[in-house]
Amino acid sequence: MCVYTGFVSIDCGLPENVVGYVDNDTKLRYVSDMGFIDTGTNHNLSAEYLKPSIGRIWHTVRSFAGGSAGARSCYTVRSLVSGLKYLVRAGFIYGNYDGLNRLPVFDLHIGVNYWQTINVSVAGVMAEIITVVPGDSMHMCLVNTGSGTPFISSLDVRPLENKFYPHADESQGLVLVSRTNFGASDTTFVRYPEDRFDRIWSPWSNSTIWSVISTTEKVQNSATNGNDTFEPPLPVMQTAITPINSSSPIDFTWDAQASTTNNPKPGYVWMLHFAELQPTGVRQFYISLNGKSWLMNGSCTPNNLSTTTLYSTKPVYASNQYNISLDATVNSTLPPIINAAEIYSVIPTTNIATTVQEGKQLCTECMWTSWEVIIFQTIYVYSAMNLIDLCVAAENATVSAISAIREKYRVKKNWMGDPCAPKNFVWNGLRCSYAASSPPTVTGLNLSSSGLSGNVSSSLASLRGLQYLDLSHNNLTGSIPESLSQLPSLVFLYGNNPNLCGNGNYCQPPKNKSSSKVVVYVLTPIIAVSVIVLLSIMFLCMRRRMQGTTSSHVKSQDEANITPLHSQNNNEHDSLCLDNRRFKYDELVAVTNGFERVIGRGGFGKVYAGFLEDGTQVAVKLRSESSDQGVQEFLAEAQTLAKIHHKNLVSLIGYCKDREYMALVYEYMSEGALHEHLRRRENNARCLTWRQTLRIALQSAQGLEYLHKGCNPPLIHRDVKTSNILLNANLEAKIADFGLLKAFNSNGDTHVSTARVVGTRGYLAPEYLATFQLTNKSDVFSFGVVLLEIITGQPHILNDPEPTSIVQWVRQRLAHGNIETIVDVRMHNDHDVNSVWKATETALKCTAQLPEQRPTMTDVVLQLQECLKLEAARNDVNA
Repeated sequence: MCVYTGFVSIDCGLPENVVGYVDNDTKLRYVSDMGFIDTGTNHNLSAEYLKPSIGRIWHTVRSFAGGSAGARSCYTVRSLVSGLKYLVRAGFIYGNYDGLNRLPVFDLHIGVNYWQTINVSVAGVMAEIITVVPGDSMHMCLVNTGSGTPFISSLDVRPLENKFYPHADESQGLVLVSRTNFGASDTTFVRYPEDRFDRIWSPWSNSTIWSVISTTEKVQNSATNGNDTFEPPLPVMQTAITPINSSSPIDFTWDAQASTTNNPKPGYVWMLHFAELQPTGVRQFYISLNGKSWLMNGSCTPNNLSTTTLYSTKPVYASNQYNISLDATVNSTLPPIINAAEIYSVIPTTNIATTVQEGKQLCTECMWTSWEVIIFQTIYVYSAMNLIDLCVAAENATVSAISAIREKYRVKKNWMGDPCAPKNFVWNGLRCSYAASSPPTVTGLNLSSSGLSGNVSSSLASLRGLQYLDLSHNNLTGSIPESLSQLPSLVFLYGNNPNLCGNGNYCQPPKNKSSSKVVVYVLTPIIAVSVIVLLSIMFLCMRRRMQGTTSSHVKSQDEANITPLHSQNNNEHDSLCLDNRRFKYDELVAVTNGFERVIGRGGFGKVYAGFLEDGTQVAVKLRSESSDQGVQEFLAEAQTLAKIHHKNLVSLIGYCKDREYMALVYEYMSEGALHEHLRRRENNARCLTWRQTLRIALQSAQGLEYLHKGCNPPLIHRDVKTSNILLNANLEAKIADFGLLKAFNSNGDTHVSTARVVGTRGYLAPEYLATFQLTNKSDVFSFGVVLLEIITGQPHILNDPEPTSIVQWVRQRLAHGNIETIVDVRMHNDHDVNSVWKATETALKCTAQLPEQRPTMTDVVLQLQECLKLEAARNDVNA
């Protein structure tokens, strides 16, 4: 990377073998972008665009073809100063580089926040933002919006002094609308070195209505007094305009940006720069905004050959159009004057980036604990070096733990930008948790079948919130760092790595004779202490297990199978061993007050409300003797729920296997099933709004997506329906009822065959009914039916007058293209029609006849997120 007074100057698409070059105009050195991004392809502009007037920086582009809508491609600029303000500028000249003559539209993100939508014109586009960088590195991402292939020509990063542009802070950034040099004598842009921060000032003059005045004398800048917050460059302040007609005002106008889901209420700030260049006479003028006086103290009188800047102290949200007018006062003998102006739109930058160094807490604990604890930790991880390495990695502020893992294993996937934020750009294979006002935390990491080699990275232990780790089906070697055992709730799958040593094997290479004596002297006391400590650990763990505390799991894949072994031996069923609390039947009698209140019924039996000793409300699902669900299905549900964890899956608190009694104890979902809320519409009761049901659909889709993608092996629910989507007090949706869950080996298998069809009529995929062959697309079909129920308010099977599936009913009614013929009338048209259309299209794709024509649940999640954005934008506009 080339650093010139802190500048980063990147020529995007420049071949890697080109060492760089010095720009003829700025004398700044530009380098290839190969060190900043590892995806995309280089292209040259078409020959007809390579004119001598176009600078070298515009000759090449890097494009990011092949990605679907929502794909993110990110540049990473490192070695920045945390908390400092930076000017970031991206340039785009299409130049028909791909021969398609198709100008694309795409989004830019700065870090985890939306920056700007790029709508490329023939002449090109420049995007610029002033932002505070929260860390020592920064991501600039191009986001495919489905309207063409993103590309980029150049990227500049320039440090600013923190006193500059006080509007830009940790909560908001400034996106450039215009930066104008009034009265310039030619069409030359003013930038570096005249502007030491390399801001680009565009020339503007109109000889038909403006008079240009200028000076060769130095215009004093208040930066010399240490109180200037903008510092416009000298050449800009040496020119100005005044009206030809001395009684005319100076007017300039700009249109407000359209409201979008990313920036629903754009606000603006501006800076007006003045200096008197004509000392004879009196120059005094009013400044108004949209016809109203803007200056609190009345009028403005510029200082002779000295810069005065007037600026809005906070964003203005005025109208669809803004007009600033400068009008001479009655006492003025000279017309108004202006030298330069800057206008910015304000964007929020409040999205929180992922926790960067979760290992720092461990290191701090090491430093402040007693020496006995340090010895214990050293023995526990078999080598003090593991702990030292972890602390060094945690203190290294340049690379986060997850980024270190990406670098070590050369993970491609979509691992660019922030791992967890924004939510709809989470890296493939990652699961993240999101708490209000706190950084996202990585809780799950699936790198199975990813071609990994080498040892297991110790950086994994720095992910202190990690609960699920799958490194199975790779070519990893060496031993498993025991530091992973310190993670309090980790489930670790590492099977099918033939050369990986687990379960306490040291995998140490043979030692030469010359060092054997030293090894004996050193290891003998360590081993002795290790044995004592390990015995103590075993005793503590056994005692904790007897008390029912949750422990950490480090298992091979074979040891962590989700479905139980099928056996007819009841003794084997009695030995069901889960980490969740095991209840006795008598305890459940007390919890439910003698099974007093029934809150649900199903094929398994009845569901009862209850309270634990600490007051926690629970739901107890008690298997009846006449239950359709057998012992195996009970065991499957219990063992599955003990091993899968997601915010949109109902959590298992405990279970009961006491003699002939079997029960599952769940978290209590106070608002019941989605099915009940949809049926309430029929009784004219208060029903859920479109926005609420859309959010419920999205959360349910995220739960299914986790089963399909976040579990190994992938899981198929097999009974997705509105009565198996439960709602808590906050109307947050969670998938329930996992008795029919089926594991699916995705490694080359196209389906899993079943002995019989199970599920609920009306929700079953046609190929499953016909062939008994099950895929994750079977769940997608069922979810499509659920989505149609939400949109229409109709049951999954209608009597119209003959029994008709809701899929057929919707397709028939939409034949004439009127969405209102299917939308539930009880929503009283309180919805965004585009949002409903998009949701309906998604549902119909889910219920396509052929499974290969259906989207994945990941695709469904993305589409529903877009639906929710459309509806949210409507609500914001109406607010």
